[in-house]
Amino acid sequence: MRVQLAVDARRPDRACEDFVVATPEALVLLDGSSAPDTLDSGCGHGIPWYVRRLGAHLVARLTDHPDRAMTDCLADAIADTAALHGGSCDLANPNTPAAMVVAARLRGDALEYLALGDSLLVLHPKAGPPRVIGDNQRFPGGEALRRQVWSTVPGTVERADLYLRYAIAVRAARNTGHGPWIAATTPEAARHAETGVVARADLHGVAALSDGAARFTDRLGLGSWADAVRLLAEAGPAELIAQVRAAELTDADCVRWPRGKAHDDAAALYARL
Repeated sequence: MRVQLAVDARRPDRACEDFVVATPEALVLLDGSSAPDTLDSGCGHGIPWYVRRLGAHLVARLTDHPDRAMTDCLADAIADTAALHGGSCDLANPNTPAAMVVAARLRGDALEYLALGDSLLVLHPKAGPPRVIGDNQRFPGGEALRRQVWSTVPGTVERADLYLRYAIAVRAARNTGHGPWIAATTPEAARHAETGVVARADLHGVAALSDGAARFTDRLGLGSWADAVRLLAEAGPAELIAQVRAAELTDADCVRWPRGKAHDDAAALYARL
């Protein structure tokens, strides 16, 4: 694989909670599950620490154990990362650091892939339209609250209160069987990832995007998925993120394009096969 990638924090004074890593055989993109600063996580490490360690463990598992299923590699990586927390962290806290996961691995003549959560993997085929994989752990019980958040003005007390209520509701349900599954401290979550295999010869390449970068198509409507993968392949991930940022700046109050944050951490990767 020939890989280009870009990552951009939503604020220059805040550590990015997205993480991307790639080797010639595998790629991993993680989008940390951010929460209101007032919500206690029971962990002193934080989300940036978590995504970097989970990402490193996962890419190592994928490359060191090519015959092991990707879901098993993710389960192992979750367990490895949980062991690093130490006794001072409350891993049973529903707000413990967590992340969405996208990964792909070349194995012989095939590309294997995995997606857990609302980050996306996009297959760029030689024939036909792009195939978008991911955003597979929606939480219908929280949709009404999320729409309420989007209907309020960013920076107001009303939005902060609704966002806190939404964050608590999601975290109380996730990894319980009654809500979304996400990579946190429960290896079982890996079993709920969307997986598949596609012939390498059928693809130009493969892309991975956190939801902050996927806004190009699914929130801001700057182009179709065909436009997005063409831009990634020809101009690179940094240009896609730059176009997202430029659009966001024209709508700082989130009126034209309702969304939870005016800006979000953004990560994008394109691997040419």
